[in-house]
Amino acid sequence: MADVSSQHAAEAEASFGDWSMTRILDCAMDVSDREDVCVGDMIAAFGPASFLPLLLMPAMLLVSPLSGIPLFSSFCAVLIILVATQMVAGRSCVWLPDWVKRRSLSGQQLRKGLVRVRPLAAWFDRNAHRRIGVLFRRPIWYVLPLSCVGLAAMIPFLELVPFSSSLLGLAVVFISLGMLTRDGLWVLAGMVPFIGALTIVSKVLT
Repeated sequence: MADVSSQHAAEAEASFGDWSMTRILDCAMDVSDREDVCVGDMIAAFGPASFLPLLLMPAMLLVSPLSGIPLFSSFCAVLIILVATQMVAGRSCVWLPDWVKRRSLSGQQLRKGLVRVRPLAAWFDRNAHRRIGVLFRRPIWYVLPLSCVGLAAMIPFLELVPFSSSLLGLAVVFISLGMLTRDGLWVLAGMVPFIGALTIVSKVLT
C-alpha cells in the first residue's frame, strides 16, 4: 500500500513541471466567461490530477481583492487543506466533497481577481529557477504541502484581522510556486509573509 502511495506521489510530482502560474490563470480565465464558476468547473479546467494548480488557485485569490468577501478566505483555506492533505497521502487525483465542488463565484468577480494577480504571476514565472533541490527530495518534500495545511488552518481564525489572510495566502503561493518550479528559494521566501501575518496578529492582540 505504501509503495502504491509513493508511486502516485511521484507521478503527481512529475506532472508539476507542465504548469506555470500564468498558464494556471489562463485556464481559470477560460471558464470565467460563465455567469457563475464553481469549484467543479475549475477541476474540469485543470484536470483532476493537477494538484498544484488546484492548490495555487485559491491561494492566489486570497491575495486578490476577493479576500474581502465574507467567508471567502475561510472557504479558500478549506480548499487548500483538502488538496494539500491529498498530496501528502499520495492520491492520484483530487477528491472534493460535492458541497465544495458546488460552491461558486460570479464569473465577473473571478475575472477581476485574475486580472489583478496576473502581473504578479508573470513576475513569479520570470524569476523562478531550479534552486536548493534538497527541499524536493523525500521525505523532506512532504513537509511542503503539510506547511500549506498549517498555514491554511490559521486563516479562518484570523479572517477578521486585516491583511492576515492575504499574507498567509501569499505564503502558500510562495511554497506552491517552489514546488511547481523546484525553486527552494521561493519555499524559503514563504516564511516572510508568514512572519508578517504573525506580527500583525501580535500587534492586534497587544
